[in-house]
Amino acid sequence: MCQSDLHDFLHGLPKCEHHVHLEGCLTPELIFHLAERNSVQLPKDPAYETVETLTQRYGHFTSLDDFLGFYFYGMSVLLQESDFADLAWAYFQKAHADGVHHAEVFFDPQVHRDRGIPYATIVSGFVAGCKRAEKELGLTTRLILCFVRHLPVESAANVYEEALVHQHFDTDIVHGLGWSSTEIGPPKDMFRELYSSASARGIRLTAHAGEEGDASYISTALELGAQRIDHGIRLVEDPVLMERVAQEGILLTVCPLSNVQLRCVDSVAQVPIRKFLDAGVKFSINSDDPAYFGGYILDNYCAVQEAFQLSIEDWRVIAENSVSESWIDGERKLELLRHIDTHVQKHLMVL
Repeated sequence: MCQSDLHDFLHGLPKCEHHVHLEGCLTPELIFHLAERNSVQLPKDPAYETVETLTQRYGHFTSLDDFLGFYFYGMSVLLQESDFADLAWAYFQKAHADGVHHAEVFFDPQVHRDRGIPYATIVSGFVAGCKRAEKELGLTTRLILCFVRHLPVESAANVYEEALVHQHFDTDIVHGLGWSSTEIGPPKDMFRELYSSASARGIRLTAHAGEEGDASYISTALELGAQRIDHGIRLVEDPVLMERVAQEGILLTVCPLSNVQLRCVDSVAQVPIRKFLDAGVKFSINSDDPAYFGGYILDNYCAVQEAFQLSIEDWRVIAENSVSESWIDGERKLELLRHIDTHVQKHLMVL
């Protein structure tokens, strides 16, 4: 628990999470459990000796690529539809306890399909987890198919075509497209044709950019049709682009603890939270891969508060912007905005 006087306020503040990878919610406990359930042999590596050793290793990533090695190996325990459903449910329970009312979650089908897992198995499992969260916890959810940049474009194209064949974008099974994984190295515009096709179909688009890569990665993502930017912390390096992002109301889905864990910044205090607020840049605060980075969404809220000592009105702005740029209908937005206002007014009366 954080030591801030605003901890109870932050805990109860209605939250929208826009940047969390369901595969990044595979805790060491769940990895060992599913490995045993599915008879999967874990690596002969000291890190995988016990839950404790794996947890300890997660605290010492040296880079994005170092993390991704563990991240993609962890997926090997996911084989059955029930595994994917259990993983999603584990995340939603934790998110609900942290005050999340709406969650837009990424999944990475390419990596699973390369392991021989049918696309339908992956999606059916995650959809089951989403529906359970909506029914039992009262959350609204959105599922975002995420291309990965370390695999060939052809791999992404195959998944995209399969989603089209299943009519998942037309039937609101999958609510948008994103991209993630290694930022520096692959061409900045490697998904140009896929994003052009998706944009023509009216599919919502987002993109990981400006995490390790400079601000030009952000401008390229916007050129390709991205309607919001995941991470985006290096936007501050380009004042002209930052003004454009602010004027157009483009949401950044910032992940403070992830940025520290992956050595993008030395501390949360270096994440440009205050600069974004002062410039009118909309952003939400998110957990990214919480099982690997040691912090779910409330941990990220608390870390930001400890670093910046934001006011209740600052948090109102963050929460309201998170709602306004969510991929939900107007009625649900109004409902969440009312919850935020009630919560803020209650705490302002106490002060």
